[in-house]
Amino acid sequence: MNRLGLLLLVAVGAAAVAAAQTTSLQGIELGDMDRKAAPCNDFYDFSNGAWRAQNPIPASMDRWSRRWKAGEENKNQLRDILNELSANPGQPKGSPAQLTGDFYAACMNAKAVDAAGITPLKPYLAAIDGVADNAGLQKQIRELHAIGVMVPFVFYGNQNAHDPENVIAQVGAGGLGLPDRDYYLKPDQRFADARAQYRVYVEKIFTLAGSPDAEAKAAAQSVMEFETALAKATLDNVALRDPHSTDHIANLDALQKMTPHFDWTAYLNSAGIAPGVINITEPEFMAEFERQLVSTPIAAWKTYLKWQMLNNAANVLSQPFVDAQFGFYQKQLAGVGELKPRDVRCAEMTDQMLGEALGQEYAKRYFPPEAKQRAKAMVDHILSAMHDTIEGVDWMTPETKKRALDKLAHFTVKIGYPDKWKDYSSISVSRDDHFANFIAASRFQVKDNHSTINKPVDRGRWGMTPPTSNAYYNALMNEIVFPAGILQPPAFSMKYTDAVNYGAIGVVIGHEISHGFDDEGAQFDATGHLANWWTPEDSKKFEAKTACVAKQFDGYTIDGPDKIHLNGKLVLGESIGDLAGLKIAYLAFKKTAQGQASDKIDGFTPDQQFFIAWGQFRGDETRPETQKLMVQGDPHPLAKYRVLGPMSNFPPFASAFSCKPGDALVRPDAERCVVW
Repeated sequence: MNRLGLLLLVAVGAAAVAAAQTTSLQGIELGDMDRKAAPCNDFYDFSNGAWRAQNPIPASMDRWSRRWKAGEENKNQLRDILNELSANPGQPKGSPAQLTGDFYAACMNAKAVDAAGITPLKPYLAAIDGVADNAGLQKQIRELHAIGVMVPFVFYGNQNAHDPENVIAQVGAGGLGLPDRDYYLKPDQRFADARAQYRVYVEKIFTLAGSPDAEAKAAAQSVMEFETALAKATLDNVALRDPHSTDHIANLDALQKMTPHFDWTAYLNSAGIAPGVINITEPEFMAEFERQLVSTPIAAWKTYLKWQMLNNAANVLSQPFVDAQFGFYQKQLAGVGELKPRDVRCAEMTDQMLGEALGQEYAKRYFPPEAKQRAKAMVDHILSAMHDTIEGVDWMTPETKKRALDKLAHFTVKIGYPDKWKDYSSISVSRDDHFANFIAASRFQVKDNHSTINKPVDRGRWGMTPPTSNAYYNALMNEIVFPAGILQPPAFSMKYTDAVNYGAIGVVIGHEISHGFDDEGAQFDATGHLANWWTPEDSKKFEAKTACVAKQFDGYTIDGPDKIHLNGKLVLGESIGDLAGLKIAYLAFKKTAQGQASDKIDGFTPDQQFFIAWGQFRGDETRPETQKLMVQGDPHPLAKYRVLGPMSNFPPFASAFSCKPGDALVRPDAERCVVW
């Protein structure tokens, strides 16, 4: 054990003792377990099968578990906060209370929103209808971008992968209404069905907007043809995982030569951005954009832009628009049965548009300083375990190992909420115009992002709002981020034993740390540069180890008669994260007082409790339709395989439950995948 690990052992052990003195510590959820399932063959059911059987997926959700339930409870807490704030009008203008309370109040005024119908959108549609030539078309593209309707390309600020201390403009592919390119191009029945349903949805929206039936049908055909052409020039989901695929540093002159029929100087002037370094993430897409500018009639462009504006705004218009959008994206594609209640949807939208204004109150109420302190101690402890793991691997040369340890030493950790809150006071929000509020907040978000371009990176910025029940690793920042929203039960609690905290949020922490060393993150160095820090020999060994994981997950299929296989390359990064995250969280747990003891709780050893905690945290039930969506475009494997996949490769799991060779969760040594 290195010195850091010893110090952390003392600190975490002291924290556990202090917690035990004030409250009785809670272990795993015994009632969630299916004791009829054999842990060595179906640990997914053994750890959480009873909970899933007793808690069917709610009609408004696409998946369900204690974890997803907790995420919805976060939103109920936001709703309660917003009900309080909106009941007290007259707060100081521009204050977080005024902005969030009034935004929510206007959203909740369903009567006014329904009475307005399509009216709020008419000026935007009329402006598009007035386009007569290429100059007018470009003006509309600029104006749509200014309110967040990024079509047909996207334009935003992000760090330069070769100079991550600075933010540059990024130009890339966008403008598709279906989830990704394969939905337009592949012949499989599920994609053909989605295309047919999409046409019906587009036609429905145009009809609601006032188009005669024949005109709406023609519009749907035009949109489908236009978007299919864009899709053909768009990278697929696997290619998008390779940072080199989207790394094409250029300048304004190069971009202008690539798309000579688009005035980029006018675009930048309109956005208030000076010319500088530009990354063209998908050059083939921009070449297709140029072809469309030259060859597609203005009438077809207008139909496409009107559709994109309608689709972007549908969820803030009257109920028929909301129902139509829900009917396609949630009901048909994801299998969801009904809309969430309006108050929950309005809380979600307030978080989406004014997240750090609302997050201040959320953090104050639901994430006390002592929780942040204990979470930080856990992160430090698991970072120490990753340090020991890298030091101990026998396949890396000292040169590469030194660079890996240097990268780990430069990790930035963010927990709970930002040190400096975003200032939204320039947004004008009223209590009586939901659509105007949405546009104002969207315009702010675009300007806020654009304001970062051609400037040094602000490392205090967050990519998630504090109430979000999720976490992330940012390779360009070399940072791991854990919002307050995920540092709640069942992931984490001051009342949980170390086995439960390390088995749940601990594996999540380890997962995010491991992303710095997965197949994608390993291409970035300690300072966030897209740079190779591997020796050729070590790189080949690493690729062989990751190929083992991809092959394992290629063998898994979704539930149901279709038996569609997972794409191992698509889910490779997340699967490496789960595999390594389980290992280093376990190693960190073994340094705690409970981890070093053998006392059983409710009949289970500390090690067994650790693994059961992960199975219970990850034990999602997922709708069949959502599984098809995930296997196509989600880089995360299905929850079942996030439990079974890592465990089957991890001997301490087999030891904990006395598993034997031949059991389903004991992979033969020759097939066992170990990356870290």
